[in-house]
Amino acid sequence: MKYNIKKIGVLTSGGDSPGMNAAIRAVVRSSVYHNLECVGIYRGYEGLIEGDFKALNARSVKNLINRGGTFLKSARSPEFRTKEGRKIAFNNLKEAEIDALVVIGGDGTFSGAIAFLEEYDIPVIGLPGTIDNDINGTDYTIGYDTALNTVVSAIDKIRDTAHSHNRIFLVEVMGRDAGDLALSAGIGSGAEVILIPEQNMGRERLVESLKRNKKSGKTSSIVVVSEGDKVGKNIFDVAEYIENNLKGYEVRVTVLGHVQRGGTPSCRDRVFASRLGVSAIDALLRGETNVMVGINNNKIVSVPFTDAIKGDNEIDTDLLRVADITSI
Repeated sequence: MKYNIKKIGVLTSGGDSPGMNAAIRAVVRSSVYHNLECVGIYRGYEGLIEGDFKALNARSVKNLINRGGTFLKSARSPEFRTKEGRKIAFNNLKEAEIDALVVIGGDGTFSGAIAFLEEYDIPVIGLPGTIDNDINGTDYTIGYDTALNTVVSAIDKIRDTAHSHNRIFLVEVMGRDAGDLALSAGIGSGAEVILIPEQNMGRERLVESLKRNKKSGKTSSIVVVSEGDKVGKNIFDVAEYIENNLKGYEVRVTVLGHVQRGGTPSCRDRVFASRLGVSAIDALLRGETNVMVGINNNKIVSVPFTDAIKGDNEIDTDLLRVADITSI
């Protein structure tokens, strides 16, 4: 079904990720290219409810492609989870004569879009923006590459200190339910052990692995820990267990935290976000709705929202094998 689209709204929701601004820029400029109006919706679904809208043109998004975060800002919106909140949001869209939406975010953003579309007939296209890389149907997400490079750079610096003092460093990275960031960063930084939610290594095996590293002549070790890993109650609990069961090393903890979200987006994220922004407008003009635009084998694909957020994260088993072999 083709919709009569003259004005498009764009918003970012959930955690910010580097490259979101590049995606917004591409959505706006692609809209202008197709002689469509574009409206920026500030603070995600909360701004949709409050009517926090601003008309955007090609010049409104100048000097944005190199900036991290999202200039449209983001916010949690408990009210949008209610039918009453979504009704207010829809009425605001109608009053502003907005005919379609592009939403940029992760699984929470897409879940909100699904609920909205169950109640109202308005085309919505999603773009995957999250550093966790935990969205199905796309090879990677906006912000993942930049966050990965940020993490690897930080671990490279930590390793200098670990080697200088014969220390074990536990480095916690983001990834509540998905270990993609930890796994790739661990391989890229040469980590001795990688702990991810998809594989519960167990405390005993962790210590045995570190003992083998010591016997092989390693004087320090880096353990990359995804924040959702279940080896201990938290990373400090794991550190205490290692200290009590492995002598001869000092154990230190570094939690990278929100530094992973910020920073100038990589060229790959800028190009990827730009491709998706343009493709989102193309999809709307083809009559598509209720889908995420992603990438598979370097080809742009449309994936239903329900498939994009369905099920547990599947980790790349080839990468697991690479990690096992190269960490000896």
